[in-house]
Amino acid sequence: MTAGRPMPTQDDVLGYFNTLSNWGRWGDEDELGTLNHITDDVRLAAARAVRHGRSVSCAWEVAVPEDMERSTTTCPCAADMPGAENMPVPGFHADRRWGFSSERLGITFHGNTLTHVDSPCHIFWDGTMYNGRSHSLVDAATGSAWAAVTAAANGIITRGVLLDIARARDVPWLEPGQGVFPDDLEEAERRQGVRVRSGDAVLLRTGYGRVRHEAGEASGFTQAGWHASCLPWLHEREVALIGADTPQDVQPSGYEDVLMPVHAVSLVAMGLWLLDNCDLEVCATTAAELGQWDFHLAVAPVRFAGTSGSPVNPIATF
Repeated sequence: MTAGRPMPTQDDVLGYFNTLSNWGRWGDEDELGTLNHITDDVRLAAARAVRHGRSVSCAWEVAVPEDMERSTTTCPCAADMPGAENMPVPGFHADRRWGFSSERLGITFHGNTLTHVDSPCHIFWDGTMYNGRSHSLVDAATGSAWAAVTAAANGIITRGVLLDIARARDVPWLEPGQGVFPDDLEEAERRQGVRVRSGDAVLLRTGYGRVRHEAGEASGFTQAGWHASCLPWLHEREVALIGADTPQDVQPSGYEDVLMPVHAVSLVAMGLWLLDNCDLEVCATTAAELGQWDFHLAVAPVRFAGTSGSPVNPIATF
């Protein structure tokens, strides 16, 4: 799918670390990166995108035990729980009608399966994170002291735009290894009657979600996704967040020395937050049914101190 397209060379892509850099743009202490594009006016405009009142999830269900280690405790009658007689509240061991269940969960959310957000401290380049901070600010015991997911504690609330590239190419899905290019983005805009603007979150549908629903998860490290040539386009449009129904980068990337250029340039140079492994199938069918390809998007990371991301359930409201 590269015939006739001017492809950036590897040197061009490496140059993006400088030409697309947002270091210092919002001050030397900035940890939000492109989330700074989401102003109060952008959030108000996102609210006006709600025209039908219909909400859909853009996340995959977290499966047990494949994706999550889970230990569940059930207590049919709390008064029979060991130690209940020592509880300081008399009603606790006197009330014999209520019980409870609780869980202890263990999740590795980075990777190719769970829907999650990446904060800028997730990727280093030459030992450096967004805004010029050293990788040494990430400690094995306490996590990251810089650009962790808690920088987005107030949530990522903005206008979302779904660009359905599979639909624009008139195919059920893109094949593994097929990249998405700037002209694909603009063709999807034209067909869908929408234009990406400053502060938007852009969600990219390759159709892999349909494959995953029908045939299960793909194995290996070959996938459709954003090509590195989209990075200047995203920078120029002042996009705040990008997501995809894959882990973002087309693989192979096409660049011998840059395995995941979209991850590296986005997070390290641009401070562009990433929303990996979305399930965009219901979002896409809803958008087509309503003839509306923009919506209010709400992404609320869990406030895990010092972590490089969080599992999330993005909600699109049309």
